Amino acid sequence: MFYFEETKTDSASRYQNILDQVSHLLEDETDWLANLANTSSHLFHALDQVNWVGFYLLKEGELVLGPFNGQPACVRIQPGRGVCGTAIEKKEIQRVADVHQFPGHIACDAASRAEIVIPLSVNGKWIGVLDIDSPQPDRFSEEDQKFLEAYCQILLEHTNWDPIL
Repeated sequence: MFYFEETKTDSASRYQNILDQVSHLLEDETDWLANLANTSSHLFHALDQVNWVGFYLLKEGELVLGPFNGQPACVRIQPGRGVCGTAIEKKEIQRVADVHQFPGHIACDAASRAEIVIPLSVNGKWIGVLDIDSPQPDRFSEEDQKFLEAYCQILLEHTNWDPIL
C-alpha cells in the first residue's frame, strides 16, 4: 500500500515531492500497463483542480484509450483530431487554456475547460500521450508543463516498453 503525503508548500517543492513519489512508486516495477495505471492514479490524486488524467497509446495509427482516472472517455482518437490528436501529430506538447476555443476539440467531459497533453516517445518511437483535463480555465502553467515533462521522463525511464514497441 502506498501513502503519499501531500505537501502544502510552494509549487516547486510540491512538484519535487511528487517527482520523488513517482520514482518510489516505480522503483521495483517495469510493467508498462501497471506503471501507466499507477501513474494516472497518482497524478489524479496529487494534482489540484484536475478532473481527468490518463493515457492514450498509439495502435495501428490511432490513439487508443489506456489507463486513466476520471469520467469514461473517448476510446479512439485520430492523429490531428482534438488536443490529443494534435499533440501526437505535431509531436509537441499542447497546453490549452480554454478547450472550447481549440479548433476540433473533442468534448468527452463537458466539465473540462483546460487541457495539457504530453506526447510520449521511447527510443525515437512515438507511443502515445499523457492527457490531463481541468474544470478550471487556464489551469496549466509553464511550470506545470516542465513538471509534467520531468514526470513523464521518470515514467519512460522506469518502464519496459518492449511489449508495445
